[in-house]
Amino acid sequence: MRKLAVLALGGNALIRGDQAGTIEEQEQNVTDTLENLLFLLEEDYDIVVSHGNGPQVGNLLMKNDAGEHVYDLPQMPLDVCVADTQGEIGYMIERMLLNLLRKYKKKKEVVTLVTQVEVDRDDPAFQDPQKRVGRIYDKEQADQLAKDKGWAFKEEVKAEGGWRRVVPSPLPKRIMNENVVENLARQGNIVIASGGGGIPVYIDENNEVRPSEAVIDKDMASSLLAARIKADEFYILTDVPYVYINYKQPDEKALDPLDLADARKYLEDGMFSKGSMAPKIQAAMQFVEKGGEKSVITEAKLLKDKKYGTRIIAKY
Repeated sequence: MRKLAVLALGGNALIRGDQAGTIEEQEQNVTDTLENLLFLLEEDYDIVVSHGNGPQVGNLLMKNDAGEHVYDLPQMPLDVCVADTQGEIGYMIERMLLNLLRKYKKKKEVVTLVTQVEVDRDDPAFQDPQKRVGRIYDKEQADQLAKDKGWAFKEEVKAEGGWRRVVPSPLPKRIMNENVVENLARQGNIVIASGGGGIPVYIDENNEVRPSEAVIDKDMASSLLAARIKADEFYILTDVPYVYINYKQPDEKALDPLDLADARKYLEDGMFSKGSMAPKIQAAMQFVEKGGEKSVITEAKLLKDKKYGTRIIAKY
């Protein structure tokens, strides 16, 4: 049986920090990232791709807001916006992949799945929403929206100030179409799934699938997907080549390999930023703890030269 790898593309695979986010920029970024990953096909891997959607869903929420106030169009809820951006980004990745496959004369089918991810509606995150989404409002606007729509807000810590909507970020519980993802991938198709952490849904008392106004961490959902489809390897692609301790300090040190015991210790010691690297470490550890062979955290261009960045394994 061929090895199966899940590749989680970070936000920089789509939009760089200094870019406006035009479709031309995103297409080039995606192409550059994916071209570095084609060596996996040379080594006869089956591949599942997941991706972030933070800037795209944020922009869509702002378009929602403008449409409501300028044209009196009804706003779409957050779950619909996640679904919308899954289709948008999945299409873009699928098309760029198809072009690369043609360029390198590889015969593969590519398919994008709009993916729902089940969460527990009793998850503590629903009592403490922290994930910031959408535009920044002044205090008067935020108070009115909280009254009209029931939204929660937190004050922005950035220089410009203001108030921003916050939503829960519950842990993923189950990938709704995981069997379809696995079957398609094992048949040799490249599958794009669980984009943006998946569309958060829950099962109600009538056993019906209901939407949830929440955002699921992309890396945690990708890690769960990788474990549930029995992938061998899980890659988190980000904007640094390695995981570091004492990052950007004089005694900075790149870590590779990193076993679960050391990863857990560094995590507990606060060596990884809560807003960026810590969730990636947790997702990588979760995959290995559930039986995965290894997780890799790195930037895509390092993989082209088969330098794996930081590999997280069960034990040295």
